[in-house]
This record gives sequence, structure tokens and C-alpha cells, in this order.
Amino acid sequence: MRIDTFRLERFFAEHEFAVAHNLAASDCEPISQAELLDMAGVAEMELWEELKLGYTETRGAPFLRQAIARIYQGIEPEQLLVCAPVEGIFLAMNAILKPGDHVICCYPEYQALSEVARAIGCKVDRWEADEKQGWRFDPKWLERHVRPDTRLIVINFPHNPTGCLPVLRDLEQIVEIARKREVYLFSDEMYMFLEQDPGTRLPSACDVYEKAVCLGGVSKTFGMAGARIGWLATRDAGLMERLAQLKDYTTICSSAPSEVLATIALKSADRIIAENLERIKKNLDILDDFFDRHVDVFYWDRPPAGTVGFPRLLSSKTADEFCGAMISAAGVLLLPASVFDFGQSHFRVGFGREDLPGAVEALEACLPEAGL
Repeated sequence: MRIDTFRLERFFAEHEFAVAHNLAASDCEPISQAELLDMAGVAEMELWEELKLGYTETRGAPFLRQAIARIYQGIEPEQLLVCAPVEGIFLAMNAILKPGDHVICCYPEYQALSEVARAIGCKVDRWEADEKQGWRFDPKWLERHVRPDTRLIVINFPHNPTGCLPVLRDLEQIVEIARKREVYLFSDEMYMFLEQDPGTRLPSACDVYEKAVCLGGVSKTFGMAGARIGWLATRDAGLMERLAQLKDYTTICSSAPSEVLATIALKSADRIIAENLERIKKNLDILDDFFDRHVDVFYWDRPPAGTVGFPRLLSSKTADEFCGAMISAAGVLLLPASVFDFGQSHFRVGFGREDLPGAVEALEACLPEAGL
């Protein structure tokens, strides 16, 4: 397999730990191990204190899969495979696809969602979000572009990088289109539970469609990216078996300490999510005020869910120039749209971190220096 450079990850590798303020992060404020262990119940503390650092079960520890299964309406522990989040994308694409298959992927997208399919030898069509409709992914476009050789549709809601969250009817139509053509549906749900209005939360695709495979994890919603714990969920038993077999060639099994920590987090989900949502809402208010003060420079559509938004530059500067200037002048990291292969008008801003007020202050102070 020959796969292209992962532009976003290379950008972060160069800049993420060299700036004073990371205003491009897509995760919630990282939780400390000490804080997490304070939330552990008696059973979880026994697991932690008696933990042996040997191999774990390939499909994931039973206690972790039981905790994950409670997230879903119709998923049992045996219908889950624990893996690192981006590993889950790699496994699912290789389990489902073969060279020559047709894939439709939401766009802009986290590059792995499309690039792994391209590297396999698939034809990938971009299903572009409509900024004029609040970054909506129109199911009518999807219906027109599904072909007899379409094998997979790839979606991501809440969406990275725009923060789009479709209405329920749009998701239902997507599922109807996939079911009618017997097409697999890969649903990246890493930002689930970060909806500002819980009433807008969508059901997991694997709860409503038998040929869906869903990606979840603790990186974004729980602020535990360093744990490297995610999972795939599907009701397709044959697909699950192929996923497990492929994992033998990647990580084989997950980190034993991380499995225990992820279990504690899932059992404390209400508390962790509530704290993260409170921070997100405060940060969004700060961003709203900032963009209101600079309506001649930026167009801002407040996202309804997740931890990221995708403002548009109204100046003559490119996103690469703007983001580069903010790194050098303000020590503030923003993510230009070029890493998503989405032109030069937009940039991603993250609002899940505690440092956002200071980052916005530093950013605003350097706008004149950047000619804005």
C-alpha cells in the first residue's frame, strides 16, 4: 500500500508542541490521570491496582466492551472491537474495500477517512458540505451519486472540521439510501455527546442500520487522546470477524492501563461530559464576541456540536498566510484549510480547551501585525 502524506498530522507534528497556545485542537481539555482515578469505583480501583502489564484480549477487555456497549441501543459487547481510533479507520476500510470499489466520503474530512480507501485502489468521490446551508450534507446529492459499484459511504457527525450536525431526517435519508443499495456505511462518531442541545443528538448509525460500522473513542469527548482507546461497533458478524483478524497485523491488542482508564471514564461519562460541555459553551461565547468584533475580517457560523468550527477569512490573505502569521507573531496555532485540501479561505478553530481565553486574547492582539 502506498499512502499519501497525512497533511494534518504532519502540520501538528511540526507546530503543536512549539506554540504557546493551541487554538486548533479538536479534543476537550485533557483530563489528568489523578482526576480520573478519583472517579473510579471500588471495582475499577481493584482493576487498576492489581493490573498486570501483559497482553490484553485482542477484541478488548470484556469489562471495557461492556462499558462501551451501554452507549448504544442495540450493540452487545461481542459486536465491539477495541482499537486505537485511527487504527479503526484503517481496519474498517481494509475489511470492507477492494481495489476498484467506489466510495463516497464527506468533505472536508479527516484525511484518513478518504486516503486509506484511495491507497487501497478505490475511486473516492467527495460529498461536499454546503456552507450556505450551515455546512449541510444534502442527502439528495448522495442519492444522485451512488453508483452500482458503490461499496461504502463515509460520514462524520458531529463533523470535523465544520461542527455540522444534521437533522435526524437527513441521517434517516442517508441510511435509506445505503440500505436500498446494500452499501456499507462507515460513521465516524468521535464527537458524539458534545451536542450543545442534547435533543439534537443523532442515534448511532450501527443502532439504525445493520451494515453500518461506527467509530467511537475517548479521545475527543472525554479528553483522553493520550490513552489511544477507540472502538468499532457493527452488527455485521462477518465484518466483525474480518476486523478482528486484521487487527492481528496492526496493534494485536490495546494498552492494559488504557483499557482500565477508559472504563473509568465511560462509567463517569455524565460528569466528564457535563464539565466539557460547560467549558465548550463558555468558549463559544468568547469566540462569538471575538468574531462579532471582527465581522469585516471573518465569517463565523457557530457550530451546534463538537469541539471545532471552520471560520472563513474575508481578507485577501490566504489561510496559510494567516495561520503562519499567527504562529510566528502570537504563538497561536490555527489549522489552515489546506491541510483538508479545501482551498485557502477557511481555518479550523478548536474550542474544547481551557486555554482558549488566553489564546483568543493573544490572537486578537496580533491581528494588526498580520495586516487584519
